[in-house]
Amino acid sequence: MATGRTDPQRRERILAATLDHIAEEGVVGVSHRKVAGRAGVPLGSMTYHFSGIDDLLREAFTLFADHIVAVFELYLGRAGTPDEAREAVTDLIHVLSEGPRRDLVLTQELYTLAARRDEYRELTHAWMNRSRRLLEQHFEPDTARQLDALIEGLALHRSLDTEPQSRELTRLAVRRMTSGA
Repeated sequence: MATGRTDPQRRERILAATLDHIAEEGVVGVSHRKVAGRAGVPLGSMTYHFSGIDDLLREAFTLFADHIVAVFELYLGRAGTPDEAREAVTDLIHVLSEGPRRDLVLTQELYTLAARRDEYRELTHAWMNRSRRLLEQHFEPDTARQLDALIEGLALHRSLDTEPQSRELTRLAVRRMTSGA
């Protein structure tokens, strides 16, 4: 095992291992020992880099939220017209629902934690605000707020449904929500 001086990516490996562990076993199973083993780092690295399990979870989930916001940025950043923005939202729903199951599990684990504990609710609130700001580049604030919920809801339903709705039905839902009627 490398020492801290020759292992500048140790902290990032710990965070990635935390997310992997949560995706496989849930938040309830997170411990310093399990994450250190998964990351291949000495147990002492955990308390050197993180003040406790909550600090570790907050930082790992922040990293995950950054990842999802980057996906929003990628798709919405290409849109130049209202129709392109609608298509970007449709694409987002399908990419998120058809993407790695890991992302779906991590999202739900974070939401469950946020439903129980205010400090994680603050994290999800910040994440939603970032997503909404990106949507507001193309849509009115109230519409952006509803679109954010539509994206998450349809992505969840599509990922869990045995017969997910078609792209055309998703496109229709987005158009209805953004038509202003």
